[in-house]
Amino acid sequence: MPFYSDEIIEQVRAANDIVDVIGQYVHLKKKGSSYFGLCPFHNEKSPSFSVSRQKQMYYCFGCGAGGNVIRFLMDYENLTFPEALQELAQRAGIELPQQEMTAEARRAADRKTQLLEINKVAAKYFYSLLHSERGQRAMAYFQGRQLSPETMQKFGLGYSDQYSDDLYKYLRKMGYSDDILKDSGLVTIDEARGGRDKFWNRAMFPILDANSKVIAFGGRVMGDGEPKYLNSPETPIFNKSRNLFGLYLAKKTKRKQFILCEGYMDVIALHQAGFDNAVASLGTALTPGHAALIKRYTDAVYLSYDSDGAGVKAALRAIPILKEAGITCKIINMRPYKDPDEFMKGLGPEEYEKRIEGAENSFLFSIRIMEADYDMSDPAGKTAFQTAIAKRILEFPEELERNNYIEAVALQYQFPVESLRQMVVHLAAKEGSGITAARPANRPKPTNFAKQQLNREDGPTKSQMLLLTWIAEDGGIYRDIKSYIGPEDFNEGILQKVATALFAQIEAGEEINPAKISSQFPEEEEQRQVAKMFNTPVAEDASARDLGKALRETVIRIKEESLERQRKAADPGEQLQLIRKHAEIIATLKKHDFYHRS
Repeated sequence: MPFYSDEIIEQVRAANDIVDVIGQYVHLKKKGSSYFGLCPFHNEKSPSFSVSRQKQMYYCFGCGAGGNVIRFLMDYENLTFPEALQELAQRAGIELPQQEMTAEARRAADRKTQLLEINKVAAKYFYSLLHSERGQRAMAYFQGRQLSPETMQKFGLGYSDQYSDDLYKYLRKMGYSDDILKDSGLVTIDEARGGRDKFWNRAMFPILDANSKVIAFGGRVMGDGEPKYLNSPETPIFNKSRNLFGLYLAKKTKRKQFILCEGYMDVIALHQAGFDNAVASLGTALTPGHAALIKRYTDAVYLSYDSDGAGVKAALRAIPILKEAGITCKIINMRPYKDPDEFMKGLGPEEYEKRIEGAENSFLFSIRIMEADYDMSDPAGKTAFQTAIAKRILEFPEELERNNYIEAVALQYQFPVESLRQMVVHLAAKEGSGITAARPANRPKPTNFAKQQLNREDGPTKSQMLLLTWIAEDGGIYRDIKSYIGPEDFNEGILQKVATALFAQIEAGEEINPAKISSQFPEEEEQRQVAKMFNTPVAEDASARDLGKALRETVIRIKEESLERQRKAADPGEQLQLIRKHAEIIATLKKHDFYHRS
């Protein structure tokens, strides 16, 4: 449990609007009363990550991640509860009382501190080995890549010894136990063979977080071993999808953009050449988490990926991810060289600067790559290409932006501007008519709306969650159902606790506050469940009459389940009397004209 009082926790939480905070990490777009974006906790193409200003909660309909603003910071930044609270308090200008941590909180903080310390010790050891006789081969490798001593020192480059237990023995000698070492990602502990190093006989690249703390390593094998490149596994202090190589240096740049590369050597070569804004993902394709991290420092990126087929595909995958995060993107042409490292050796910084100035718009780049799929000498192929372009232009939501790209593409490919414009208009109308045909205005409404809402999960549980969502969004519903439904009608456990807290808020005349209720549950899984209870989907296109009918059906279902539980728990002699009483209650409910939104 956190060591701060409930009052101070709520003060800090309330002072940090969840949309503003999450908006620094995730590109959010308003949709109805909520904001949506790509979930930073799993890879997805369509936004399913919802943030509600009214509820002060987030919830992902894809992976189920959810909670309040404190939980978001804990999960995204990999912070403990006290660390997240302290960061939010600092953001809001609130001074937290100085108190001692609980034993549990202290153990968690100490373990993270110890893991960071182990990585720092390992980085120093690798660095010393590189500059010793044992590291000659790695030193020759770095020198062969034309890295200066200053650059090697700046990036803390090192060498892991040829013996597979060298680092393990060194760390044990330094006093670290097997228990903590097995969580570091640097060694594996085997009962039969003892400790073995994750990295051995490799040129080493320390990976630092944005605060310049060593959190992981990358290693290139010296010789013909496999794999050629190896990265640390994920650990309590390292998440490869939320960190970037070189970020701790690039965040200090005076340039307005970041240069995004694919490899460690590309970043190092660019920094050595004076491009101190270069970063790279860590052995993985670009993710929404990476884009959200970049967005904290800049809203513009130059892609400097490899110029081969794989690099082009990686760029095409990265462009929409960056766009969704609200980051503009341009592509640097590095031909005739494969990557920034080779380019710098072949043509140098001045030519690379010119390539930056002439970088290609990401949309025009994707169109140029797409052109290769069409036979432009054939009228049919040319028409198909224009149609494909028009479909892509339709992805832009703003008319001004669509018009600008119509003119730019028409100029580049010598298409008649009006012809391309008409094609875009035609496709938009066709797409619109398709939507209308799929959902005609006179379509009959479902006869049992509530059951349609409940058909994906356990009936009783879903009914109770749906009712909690409705009440959280419209407190007037509670006043209409409280004569029939109380906390005791909800499933025992977390559902009943949440219902009790929500009803108590309303009875006390307080503003409905789901995020405050969420704070009562410190465990991550519990907060996910609470977030789900307040984010059960409600059909937005249903009429007020159907919503009122759905509310009645939901209340009846909850009450029927509750009454059945009472009957089963009663003595046999009371069964008949209870059946009659329950039948009267349900009959009354069926006649009741429940509150519905106008």
